Amino acid sequence: MIIRIIDGITEFTGKLCAWTLFAVGFFITFEVLMRYVFNAPTIWVDEISRVLQVWVVYLGAAYVLKHREMVTIDVLLSNPNSVWRRLAETLAIIVLFIFAGTACYFGFQLWLKATMAGHTTDTYLAPPKMITHAPVWVGSALLMLQGAAQLYRVWAEPLPSDDVMGGAH
Repeated sequence: MIIRIIDGITEFTGKLCAWTLFAVGFFITFEVLMRYVFNAPTIWVDEISRVLQVWVVYLGAAYVLKHREMVTIDVLLSNPNSVWRRLAETLAIIVLFIFAGTACYFGFQLWLKATMAGHTTDTYLAPPKMITHAPVWVGSALLMLQGAAQLYRVWAEPLPSDDVMGGAH
């Protein structure tokens, strides 16, 4: 039950990231049109696009992990159901927990400090830094949750074959 909830959140955020990148492409196209056709550049497209892209990177990591699209090299461990492959996958997820946990902890501290102090960016729009700092800890927390779901799958379900040469995924 909890695995399905985590997977559902991850699926939702992954699709949200895809639509966000579509919006960023639209914003940039709009900016090019405004700047070079109408000679009236905007002041918001650059900063909004950058902030959205940061959100996409951090939220999208859990989606990529769920769909097993992270970089993997399985020359030695090509049998997906061997105990060695399961141990290697477990070790990879533990390393993920260390890095994502560190990013989540320190990212939250930075976000909390900026939020409590009311810091804003040093740009013309000056959005609150809580918006730019939040994706680090939110995305890292989601990545750890999805990592826990994947760790469960490593030992409770047969691992999918990663036959990259066998066709499209």
